[in-house]
Amino acid sequence: MPAAASAGHRRPREAGTLLGDGIVNATKSEPRDGQAEAEPEPELARVSTGIPGLDDILGGGLLPYQLYIVEGDSGAGKTTLALQFLLEGKRRGETTLWCTLSETEEQLRTTARSHGWDLSGIEICNLAKSDASLRADERYTFFSPADVELDDVVRAVMAVAERIGPARVVFDPFSDIRLLAQDPLRYRRQVLSLREFFAGRRCTVLLVQELPRGALNSDDNSAEGVVQGVISLHQSVPAYGRKRRRLNVHKLRGVRFRDGYHDVSIETGGLRVYPRLVAAEHFDEFTNEVISSGVPELDALLGGGLNRGTSLLAMGPAGVGKSTLASQFALAALRRGERAAFFLFDESTRAFLARSDGLKMDIHRFVTEGRAILRQVNPAEFTPGEFADLVRSTVEDESATLVVIDSLSGYLNGMPDERFLSMHLHELLTYLSYRNTLTILTANEHGIVGEQIHGAIDVSYLADAAVMLRYFEAFGGVRRAISAVKRRMGPHEILIREMTISPPGIKIGEPLEEFHGVLTGQPTYEGSSKRLGPSVAEASGGGHE
Repeated sequence: MPAAASAGHRRPREAGTLLGDGIVNATKSEPRDGQAEAEPEPELARVSTGIPGLDDILGGGLLPYQLYIVEGDSGAGKTTLALQFLLEGKRRGETTLWCTLSETEEQLRTTARSHGWDLSGIEICNLAKSDASLRADERYTFFSPADVELDDVVRAVMAVAERIGPARVVFDPFSDIRLLAQDPLRYRRQVLSLREFFAGRRCTVLLVQELPRGALNSDDNSAEGVVQGVISLHQSVPAYGRKRRRLNVHKLRGVRFRDGYHDVSIETGGLRVYPRLVAAEHFDEFTNEVISSGVPELDALLGGGLNRGTSLLAMGPAGVGKSTLASQFALAALRRGERAAFFLFDESTRAFLARSDGLKMDIHRFVTEGRAILRQVNPAEFTPGEFADLVRSTVEDESATLVVIDSLSGYLNGMPDERFLSMHLHELLTYLSYRNTLTILTANEHGIVGEQIHGAIDVSYLADAAVMLRYFEAFGGVRRAISAVKRRMGPHEILIREMTISPPGIKIGEPLEEFHGVLTGQPTYEGSSKRLGPSVAEASGGGHE
């Protein structure tokens, strides 16, 4: 995260040292003889934006009495952000002002009503209706009309501000001022004059600026050098699903802030920002406790169980038992009195509970008690940032100690237009590890039996432990095999064992020592006895995953 020097965030340094942006810190100079050391400047209280997540990105909020640019193309959420900023001021008992040249008061109130907001108490100044602006053409001399109109608009803004004394001001769209100024130098001077005017009246101002569609930044940066910060909003439309919105703090002088892109959603009730997850900021004391699955044979396969704070990846074709394996670990945690969370990408909560009931795994009871948390996730309607925020809130606010993500294939394949999904996932797993949360992941592989089975994605390197599940043909039936292929925290069993699914869950059988090529799905039998579990016809729960 970039850090620049500010009066409110100085650290003791030697006189004359350089801070961020090349600013010289001369505040820590040695006092002369007989001269008392200067008191440090008091830290100014931050101005809250009133937007969940944005204050966190800004390091606590905006520095007061400064000008900020909020930029983005049409529909990116600029007006919604600005309204929330003023409503937060109103909630705190501050006087607020909205200035516009193009949007009527009724249009603004219609936008507010769609979010359930009441704008009463917010002063709305439509400069397009000011008498000075309407009579401007009567006073044209050798000056251009733009010169006269711009002066009138600026004077009108200052007159309203002098009259009501606002603590927060929004100018939407400020792009109109840039058009009236025509010349970049004149535009910059007007921004400077507004900055000095509002700073002297202890007012924090947002200047809302329109960007060309698809542009990442404005092609006119003449005002960026004189404002305190620039917040950029972006949006894109994937081939399927809702719009993807993001926010980036392009510039923010004087404070530490979280840089990079952060996912944004616009819901009824306003803008919501999902700060990019940084796992290192959520470090808990390490514990090496070993967690049992409740099935001794499965624990033995994994070298005694799984360590708390690690992740297990279950890989295999559809229906082989990955979800049931994950449920087995979750059920054991629930019976120990812990909380477990399921994030379901591939099936509905109704189907999940029906399958659990069919196997007599009493997860339904724990859902009713509120200790098993089910979240059905539609990847077409979620962004990676939203999902990470959902997992984080489940762990921190609902005290989940075990998380099941079923499946990674639904998560990754459901958002194909998103780049760096594996990096999102890596940061999420690291965060869960730091919070001592056991994570069970499932990943689908193409194919049913045979050597053509392969995964559409390779995420096995992200998990601390991995098990491979396979179908194989033997004695006239299709059976299941399981093998531990990875465990970072210690040794694991290298044998391939048969796995059966029947109430009340999974059962791990004897090693398949008399078979060769089990993991290919078409093994060769080299023994003389049938040391296997019940046949397909005898297995009462054989059809369950």
